Amino acid sequence: MELFAFAMKMEKDGEQYYRDLSSKTKNDGLKVILTMMADAEVKHYNVLKEMSEEAGQPVFAEDTVLKDAKNVFQQMQENRHGIDMSNEMSYVALYKEALDIESRSKEFYLEKADAVQGQEQKEIFLRLAEEEKRHMVLINTIIDFVTRPDNWLENAEWYHLDEY
Repeated sequence: MELFAFAMKMEKDGEQYYRDLSSKTKNDGLKVILTMMADAEVKHYNVLKEMSEEAGQPVFAEDTVLKDAKNVFQQMQENRHGIDMSNEMSYVALYKEALDIESRSKEFYLEKADAVQGQEQKEIFLRLAEEEKRHMVLINTIIDFVTRPDNWLENAEWYHLDEY
C-alpha cells in the first residue's frame, strides 16, 4: 500500500536526519539525545513495516525518549561547568527544521488516522501522532537549551519535560 511506503520513507528520512545532526554536534549529551530520536524513528518504521505486511497487530514498545532525555539533561546539569553551546548555536536552524519535520509527521498521522478503515490502524496512527508530538516537545527543549543554556539549566523543576 502506498500509504505505508510513504510513511516508512518519512520515518527513514527522520532517522537519517537525526543521525546526521548527531554527528555534527560537539555536545555529548545532545549526541545521545539525537541518537535516541533516530532510534525512535526506527521503531516507528518497524511498526509501519509490520502494518504494511499485515502480520497482525504490530508490537509497539513504549516511547521512553522524553524520560531518557530528561535523565541526560539532568546529567548535563550536574556537569554544566563544561558546557559550551557556541558550536551548537550554528545548528539552531537544523533543530527548527527537525521541529517542522516532527510537526508534519504528526499532522500526517492524524490525517491518516481519520482516513483508514480499520480501528487497529487508526489507533496506531493516533499513537504515532502522539509520539511525534512528544518528539516536538523534546526538540523545543533542545532549542531552548541551546539558545539559553544558563537559564534553562537553572530550572530545577524540569517542568517542560514532565508535561508529557
